Amino acid sequence: MAGIAVGYGSPEMGVVNKMCEKMKHRGPDVSGVYENGRMIMAQNYLAADSAAVDGSVQVPVSGSSGLRICYDGQMGNGNELAMSGGISEGTFREERLLLHLYREHGTGMLSYLGDAIFCLVISDGTDFFAARDLLGIKTLFYGRKDDTLYLATELKSILEATDDVYEFPAGHFMDASGRFHRFAELPSDPLPATNSDVQKAARDVKSIVTKSFHNRIDFSYNTASLLSGGIDSSVIAFTASQAFKEKFGSDAMLKTYALGVGESEDILNARLVAEHIQTDHHELIVDLNDILEVLPEVIYHLENFDPSLVRSSASNFLISRYAARQGTQILLSGEGGDEVFCGYLYLKQYPSEELHARQMACIGFLHNNASLRLDRMNQCNGIRVVAPLISGELLNYSMAMPPEFKQKPQNGDKIEKWIFRLAFESDLPKQVVWRLKQEFSQGSGSADVLPGYFEDVISDADLAEAQEAYPIIRSKEELYYFRIFTERFGTGKAVGTVGQWVSL
Repeated sequence: MAGIAVGYGSPEMGVVNKMCEKMKHRGPDVSGVYENGRMIMAQNYLAADSAAVDGSVQVPVSGSSGLRICYDGQMGNGNELAMSGGISEGTFREERLLLHLYREHGTGMLSYLGDAIFCLVISDGTDFFAARDLLGIKTLFYGRKDDTLYLATELKSILEATDDVYEFPAGHFMDASGRFHRFAELPSDPLPATNSDVQKAARDVKSIVTKSFHNRIDFSYNTASLLSGGIDSSVIAFTASQAFKEKFGSDAMLKTYALGVGESEDILNARLVAEHIQTDHHELIVDLNDILEVLPEVIYHLENFDPSLVRSSASNFLISRYAARQGTQILLSGEGGDEVFCGYLYLKQYPSEELHARQMACIGFLHNNASLRLDRMNQCNGIRVVAPLISGELLNYSMAMPPEFKQKPQNGDKIEKWIFRLAFESDLPKQVVWRLKQEFSQGSGSADVLPGYFEDVISDADLAEAQEAYPIIRSKEELYYFRIFTERFGTGKAVGTVGQWVSL
């Protein structure tokens, strides 16, 4: 994770410095500003992103032909591409690889990034190129003031330069003229179901998940795993614990972290998994007051007011802050499993022939909703987060499965993420493998306490008045979060960047 702040046209250094300062939390270890021609580029890095903590390496990273790059991302196929391109190991290897690909292929470089999440800006001071990954996992915003285009990783940063703010569209790149071009999109029609052998599909899923983990994690930094006791985080914690013991010895124990409002269902199931896979397990028990206290900070960093997202983000913020205070630099997450394997319960209501379209729509919510929690709630605590289930290879494999592998009909109901559960059935406690899907806010308990609280503190009249002015507000809880958001970001175009989940 890193912070990008860029001005192109006639940018002011003071403005770009303010933009960069707003995102200092995204990279207090290494930072730099570069000015050349029509461009000012600024970059912040965490040590775990850059492999450089002494400030001796120049950022934004430079290449031949006067090119510089600002980049925030993770590449699952980065080592493979670097080796084939002759890119040496060491500091900022992915940045050097991306500059190499741009020199060799121009905008065609993006075809090599199917297993990457990223936002990037490349310039030589005259030419200009910016892009964001297909799913929009990495956030990017842009805005204009006079003859200058500004781009930044976070909304709060762009607002230092202009109120004319927009979300950079996922799966697009922008050229020097300021025009957008789509470079990739999700398939509108179902792919041919080639992965139809159940046992082979289960083995393949396990193999791809394991490969994705090892492509992204080598334990060079202090690494731990979130563990909610659901299937997604349990699989990642299991895979990480195995790798940790292989590297450091059979007695070595990976740290895992769980949060609950009291003895929540997440706490109980995470405890069971931690004992089963033998981790150094840590629990954070919180109450309603703990959550209410951090809501302003959560919404400021999240830059969103959707109730479902804020609830889960508050829980994520608290456990991430706790892990950071324990010295964690990289935190593993099970995020992405629900999108890849159709885990959300609302998807059960649709017939199998609609599942592909509904899955693509679900994935379409990532760019301005669910992915924000993944990035923002860890980054604001100085932690790099890695989610191995967000993998281009895994998603492509899943899309070529029969729909019943993802939502298995059984006894008049459907089992969500069925093939994923089957793949790891022998590795985890059965009650966890076959546990009903719950959102993080439900399992942790925050969804049980927050909506009722706001029913008492906000009147029906206040809600009705707010809904007349802003029809997007759907509940008293959302109104409370909306007020915090607009206090920090205003009621202008910043509101238009907020993505809302399908339900409260």
